[in-house]
Amino acid sequence: MKHYFLAILIGAAALTTLPTEAAVSVSVGQPGFYGRIDIGGAPVPQVLYPQPIVIQPVTLPQPPAPIYLRVPPGHAHKWSKHCQQYNACDRPVYFVSDNWYQNVYVPHYQKEHGKKSDKGHGKGKDK
Repeated sequence: MKHYFLAILIGAAALTTLPTEAAVSVSVGQPGFYGRIDIGGAPVPQVLYPQPIVIQPVTLPQPPAPIYLRVPPGHAHKWSKHCQQYNACDRPVYFVSDNWYQNVYVPHYQKEHGKKSDKGHGKGKDK
């Protein structure tokens, strides 16, 4: 019993000394934003590949709807290596072109949501 209690104390002490993870929030249109794009009423996106990419197909009566992502250069080409960062390995994914994102989507988003909106957009995660 004494050893069990000591093990719990040591475990608790170890947990309190772990470094905390820094949170980073980057809005749509800011440099460094990568992640899910909510197309909504935006113009039709230009995509890198004509068909959505799926790494881990899921057999469901109704397959999940495709999502649109902006990813750093190279992530789309090696998607199986990066899909977990975006919680999208089991989803059909379209990768939007950077040109379309910068010149079409960002101005549309800023017009609809205001220039300094952070609503639901984080770096690299599907929200």
